[in-house]
Amino acid sequence: MSIIGLGFGINLEMAIAASQKNLGFIIASIFLTIGLGTLLTRWIGLERKTGHLVAVGTAICGGSAIAAVSPAIEAKAEQSAVALACIFVLNSVALFVFPTIGHLFELSEYQFGVWAAIAIHDTSSVVGAASAYGDESLKIATTLKLARALWIVPVALFSAWLFGGTKNRLAIPSFIIFYCIAIFIAFVFPQGQAVYEQLFFISKRLLVVCLFLIGCGITVSRMRNSGLKPMVLALLLWVAIGGGSLVVILQG
Repeated sequence: MSIIGLGFGINLEMAIAASQKNLGFIIASIFLTIGLGTLLTRWIGLERKTGHLVAVGTAICGGSAIAAVSPAIEAKAEQSAVALACIFVLNSVALFVFPTIGHLFELSEYQFGVWAAIAIHDTSSVVGAASAYGDESLKIATTLKLARALWIVPVALFSAWLFGGTKNRLAIPSFIIFYCIAIFIAFVFPQGQAVYEQLFFISKRLLVVCLFLIGCGITVSRMRNSGLKPMVLALLLWVAIGGGSLVVILQG
């Protein structure tokens, strides 16, 4: 609900412009991450489905992507849980590390928003890190992250084909649809701007609570039982996409 509420604070024209400008960057980062994840999964000897879920979660939007792709490839519950745990741990780290690095490299709010959308896994953590950097950063990051999240559909279909799963079991997160509806409502009915600003403000505060609850769900026993390989893969992919995208942004 908190992510949906953020849609009321997004300018539709700015959202379209930002998405079009960075479309190639988004597509390239998604498929390069999944491809690299496949290679690294084989290299470190990780079980294939777990590796794919970690790669998909890193490439698109963390837990939402894992939840959507898991039934498509008929992953076991423990495989999904391991992938989710790895992603959530790195999400928690990103909340503190990314704003610090952004200030260190003197990124503009626009640059940081793009970087956060590309390199941080879950939408909630993207919003958390971007909101700490600035309102413009938050709007850019949220818009691009949701545009990136739309790739859940083709990636889930591709994953089903790749693993011989079923396309009839795809689970597409509903928050993407409702987020877009919120943006559309704010665009069509601009007279409600005062209300939209309040919804945007409340949604940002609710996200803080959501992130806290997610952190509470990460247990030491779950991480210990999963072994090191899934976390090694998640960390390598995160460093690759985070470092690579930062270089591209700085050069651009």
